[in-house]
Amino acid sequence: MLDKHINIGTHNNNTRNIWLEKTLKKIPAGATILDAGAGELQFKKYCGHLNYVSQDFGQYDGSGNNAGLQMAKWDNSKLDIVSDITAIPRPDKSFDAVMCTEVFEHIPDPIAAIKEFSRLIKHKGYLIITAPFCSFTHFAPFHFYSGFNEYFYKKHLHDAGFEIVEIDRNGNYFEYLAQEIRRIFDVMEMYRVEKESKLMKRISRKIIDLVTIPSLILLTILNKKAQKSEELICFGYHILARKK
Repeated sequence: MLDKHINIGTHNNNTRNIWLEKTLKKIPAGATILDAGAGELQFKKYCGHLNYVSQDFGQYDGSGNNAGLQMAKWDNSKLDIVSDITAIPRPDKSFDAVMCTEVFEHIPDPIAAIKEFSRLIKHKGYLIITAPFCSFTHFAPFHFYSGFNEYFYKKHLHDAGFEIVEIDRNGNYFEYLAQEIRRIFDVMEMYRVEKESKLMKRISRKIIDLVTIPSLILLTILNKKAQKSEELICFGYHILARKK
């Protein structure tokens, strides 16, 4: 097992969740928020002060086409709205805010989704988006893009009538490399041709650790010495925008 004291490359999800919780608190109490592509409503817990409405297309069942990373089980039963994200059956200016977290890579036309959010959000309303910069194939066959750069948001949010208030980069080059190094054993096991005994699996794990732990130590050192590597690659972007 990788040394628990070396934590580079482990903060992707937690950093995003902290940013979401903090950002959702900026939306005034009592406002109505649409969680677009809500899935299993994992971020509803941060919306206790808001009138929360969930939407999703509701077709993912957990196993997908069994390619790449899947969830095995997936519960669509709690959704308020089941629809295409580019054609949500609500009137113009229905919401004070829209949240769309880790969804854009699963939308065939994310630009159309942005236009739909613009239609639904009131004047000066909020738009919260998070999406990966680079991602593994997951939830296939509903995985259409590997990720999005900040210039995607600057271009298409502006065109749809939004002003970007905040762009937050999650992680950087060294942290991204560390995350992928940590996945080596799991990916190897996922695609191994021949099954190993539990003993041989433990030995394989030990051998990989002997190689990867020094790499993680080196990346930790380099990360402390480097600046702005996030402009090259990061885990993803967190966007807060307002409707003009």
